[in-house]
Amino acid sequence: MSKNAANTEKGWWFPLALLAVAVGVLIWSVINVQDTYLTWMLEATPAIVWVVLLVLTCKRFRFSNWMYAVMLSHVVVLLVGAHYSYAEVPLGYWMQDWFGFSRNNYDKIGHFMQGFTPTLISVEILRRKTALKSFNWLAFLSFSIAMMISAVYEIIEWLASLSNPTDTEAFLGTQGYFWDTQSDMFCCLIGSVCAIIILLSEEKLRYSKIPR
Repeated sequence: MSKNAANTEKGWWFPLALLAVAVGVLIWSVINVQDTYLTWMLEATPAIVWVVLLVLTCKRFRFSNWMYAVMLSHVVVLLVGAHYSYAEVPLGYWMQDWFGFSRNNYDKIGHFMQGFTPTLISVEILRRKTALKSFNWLAFLSFSIAMMISAVYEIIEWLASLSNPTDTEAFLGTQGYFWDTQSDMFCCLIGSVCAIIILLSEEKLRYSKIPR
């Protein structure tokens, strides 16, 4: 990395610009929600909590600009889903027309990101905060963390359905699909594997540049 690139990476203008975008999307998301505000809260809370945590911890741990951009994309996916409710997002209907799906599959994008983003986050934290250097262990641990998050989220959905089956139907977004939970976790798995493939490509590129 060049000196100028390093200075840009250390500056705060880029993360602040992304934060402004996230706040703008949040404001849009909460206006005239398509379902109930309970559904919006259930869907938007993970995004809101994550943004708040990033702001509170940014001085102690500053992620790379690339990672902030990935996290913003994940936040946008969550807030769009919260605004419409996942089963009613227009993009999901377009996908249904384009690919001949039998249901609105926008929620699968969210679960893909549920694997993709935590995997990248875990690797960045482990690389910088631990002595772990083996890429195989980094990949295994980050994959395990992403799948754990997916499993916990599915448990939360199950508990929500038990507490209030009627009002949480839109939050669950099963659309009558019996294998919804399993397919959600499979999409998370695909997202995590895609992240690991990207990291592996980066690792090989870095290794190829080492003088021999």
